[in-house]
Amino acid sequence: MSDKKQVSRRQFLNYTLTGVGGFMAAGMLAPMVRFAIDPVLKPSQEGELAPVTEMDKLSNEPQRFDWKIEQVDGWYESQVQKSAWVYLDENDEVVALSPICTHLGCTVNWASNEEYPNEFYCPCHGGRYEKSGNNVPNTPPTAPLPLYVHEVKDGMLYLGDAKSREKV
Repeated sequence: MSDKKQVSRRQFLNYTLTGVGGFMAAGMLAPMVRFAIDPVLKPSQEGELAPVTEMDKLSNEPQRFDWKIEQVDGWYESQVQKSAWVYLDENDEVVALSPICTHLGCTVNWASNEEYPNEFYCPCHGGRYEKSGNNVPNTPPTAPLPLYVHEVKDGMLYLGDAKSREKV
């Protein structure tokens, strides 16, 4: 005779129901976990450079350039419009400034106020910035305009993310 232990009907039923229940729970939880983790696993598009304009269109006077980028928020894909004030400084170096005021986030414009013809002016609270993007003392902005990361390749200007600068 063999010394095998017999599994009772009750034990068999317990094992079967536990196994089936665990399998069903795993089947229900796996998509939820994947749904929560999937955006984290996707490669980030942050830091990518987008073509904005040809270099021969730039001058020493700030010009506003607009472009669109593809943005992915989880599973929602959209096109986002970005803007920059771009010019060549006295050394023919590219300067690309964000048009977003560091005070309250309004849009600044170049030479839009007759009283301050060679400055960026924020109409929301009278904020002013020099051509270099540095904030004018004793005006609402407390920091200079952010600078865009840029690169020049084959006569084309590429812009990335705007990076904040230290107070000057």
